[in-house]
Amino acid sequence: MSNTRGQIVAAAAASFTSLGYEGTSMRQVAAAAGVDPALVRRFFGGKEQLFRAVVASVFQPEEAVALLLDGPRGRLGERLAGYVLGVLGEVERPGPLLGLLRSAATSEPAAALVREFLAEELLGRVTRSLGMDHPELRAGLAAAHLVGLAVARYAVRVDTLVSAGPDELTAWLAPALQRYLTGKAPQ
Repeated sequence: MSNTRGQIVAAAAASFTSLGYEGTSMRQVAAAAGVDPALVRRFFGGKEQLFRAVVASVFQPEEAVALLLDGPRGRLGERLAGYVLGVLGEVERPGPLLGLLRSAATSEPAAALVREFLAEELLGRVTRSLGMDHPELRAGLAAAHLVGLAVARYAVRVDTLVSAGPDELTAWLAPALQRYLTGKAPQ
């Protein structure tokens, strides 16, 4: 990603995090990045494509899918939990993922983009490559569990989830995620 493009994505991530999807404008992002608004439109087209670029920069799907699939299949849930907790960041200083989830909670276009990204670009690719039955449902269940954790820990700030460290949370989350991803489907 070019430096200018990277600056625009970083400015957009900050804006989506603080102002949400609806509150963010292309002009505002351009000003924060120190570029002409026409350049933002040239690189990204519209706000939807800019939001998509921010989501991709946060999740880095190529690297994430490779990381998740690299290693013993029986520890995939552990790798997924660790990866998502790492992307979310510390409770007191969450990364831009929380802002994207907040945007998704208040805007249908943002929700659709996050859903599509999780279901197709990240977890969908992982579940399809496993060769398991019901790959879309498995991806959706894992995504729901992880988004629920993110909201409960970082936005709602449930005390027990806030005080638990990443290793403890990973130990609790991993078996459930593993079941979604590789467990036998219910009859």
